[in-house]
Amino acid sequence: MITPDALPAPLPWWRRFPFFGWIIAGLVLGLVAGKIFGEKMTEWKIVSSMVLQGLQLLATPLIFVAVTLSLLRAVISGRSGMKLGWLLITNTLMAIIIGLVVVNVLRPGDGAALTPPSEADHAKMESKREFSIVDDLIRKLIPKSVAGPFVENDILAVVIMALAVGFALRAVRRHPEHAAGVVVVEQLLDTVFQIVLKLLHGIFFFVPLAVFCVVAAVVGKEGFAALARFGYFVIAVLMALALQATFYLARLRLGSWVPPGRFFKGGADALVMAFSTASSTATLPVTYECARGKIGLREANARLGTMVGGNLNNDGTALYEAMAALFIAQALGMHLGLGQQLIIVVMAVIASVGAAGIPEAGLVTMMAVFSATKLPLDYIPLLLTVDWFLDRCRTAINVMGDLTVSSILDGKTPETAGGLPVEEI
Repeated sequence: MITPDALPAPLPWWRRFPFFGWIIAGLVLGLVAGKIFGEKMTEWKIVSSMVLQGLQLLATPLIFVAVTLSLLRAVISGRSGMKLGWLLITNTLMAIIIGLVVVNVLRPGDGAALTPPSEADHAKMESKREFSIVDDLIRKLIPKSVAGPFVENDILAVVIMALAVGFALRAVRRHPEHAAGVVVVEQLLDTVFQIVLKLLHGIFFFVPLAVFCVVAAVVGKEGFAALARFGYFVIAVLMALALQATFYLARLRLGSWVPPGRFFKGGADALVMAFSTASSTATLPVTYECARGKIGLREANARLGTMVGGNLNNDGTALYEAMAALFIAQALGMHLGLGQQLIIVVMAVIASVGAAGIPEAGLVTMMAVFSATKLPLDYIPLLLTVDWFLDRCRTAINVMGDLTVSSILDGKTPETAGGLPVEEI
């Protein structure tokens, strides 16, 4: 018998209040404070900078461990594995290309008139950005030291190290005498991952305060016009996500036996849960059940596409990261040429993998994309004012991508039982 004393204590009301609710509260209070106190609120921007600095401190170890674990735990082999890899990389690249084309054509950031960096800082960032095209993509393929990328917050070098370590661990694991040691290393990495997540949750507690401070500072100095452009950004992202969904359907029609009607009817539970929870990881069991039990895919393909692909495939996240970086650059009046946008493509692909299973992943991986392109981090909290809604939309696209990949892996012939096609059973 369970006594009342044995029951867990109820969470305080402020812990039960959803995170996006605090973000909205910070937005509303920031609008009011900026309107009332004007430019006096610009001094509060230092609070936002402190929160971002804490996140930047944890971004490099988090991305290193997340990418390493994702690569180490991925169970991919044979022809199906090669096909899965092709589907994932082409889906992600198409998502990023769609995002960049939409934001370049619609230019939602024009007219936002956010305060750009000072002339000295702007010149410094421009010189670093031009150098980074060669330096980040070629010279830093081999970092000068193991600790250097972590000390300098060099995200690209950290990811390269993570990929190298992940492949090395997979190779070592093939030798029976070292397999047990690799298991210990994996457990250690997982423990570090959980520790970093705990630290991040502590910093996330102050994120709504950062949103309040930066919104109040922008409204106090620039007025409401700057924030009004974020409505155009939301429209642009939704349009790009719709185009990505159309690409999925076209690919589904050409490469799978699953008709669109059956796809949406069978996957509805997963798509709805993805939108409501904003977590593709939490939706994973439902996604698998929809792929196997309701759409009727073969077990091996349903498992490979949802369980493995679900941890590596985050097309909606990659699309959003690329669009957000270019949107802020437009709002600041900073031109990003083809070379800089290629860096965004590379970092968005990496960020979409590193984001797997990370709560509030967009905030951390966004910093990786911004750092690689030398964009100021100060305006990232502004994106959180609309991120709570867009996060749900892009998570639904992530799950739709998982179901699409599983369906294409299943081929053009449905599974049969008793000699009858599955649709006739």
